[in-house]
Amino acid sequence: MLKIQEIREIIKLIDQSSIEKFTFESEGTKIKLEKAGIQQVVQAPQAPITEQAPLQQPVAEQSKEVPAAATQVENKEQQPAAAPIEQVQEDASLHKITSPMVGTFYKAASPDADPYVQKGDKVKSESVVCIVEAMKLFNEIEAEVSGEIVEVLVEDGQLVEYGQPLFLVKEN
Repeated sequence: MLKIQEIREIIKLIDQSSIEKFTFESEGTKIKLEKAGIQQVVQAPQAPITEQAPLQQPVAEQSKEVPAAATQVENKEQQPAAAPIEQVQEDASLHKITSPMVGTFYKAASPDADPYVQKGDKVKSESVVCIVEAMKLFNEIEAEVSGEIVEVLVEDGQLVEYGQPLFLVKEN
């Protein structure tokens, strides 16, 4: 059976390559990865849709409505782009432990158990820091680095996406 780090490496390699579909089978374990369709959703522009509607109206009305529509589109595009850039600059010295899959984040093995780690705890590279449950399978997530947990970025029971940062670790 593959370890979570090996699965992460496979995902990274496929993500960086031009391969659209990948299937791996070994000892009864099967991994299937597909990239098709993701790029189409990301690149779908909203601006041409808003620009087409005013073209059907008289020229006098176009000059009033187009700047307002353009301003709304620009604000939506600029705000999300600015926030991640600032966050990356602040967190450049910290290691991010990310979710290897889409699922539900759990900070402890059971609701009445102590959390695996909390802010300020020391971890080793093989230390389990949380569980991500996907399709009724509970996957233990390891720290991958030795250091101190600086921040827990998600709440217990929260849905997480693939690649979403879960913890910030100050490496030793």
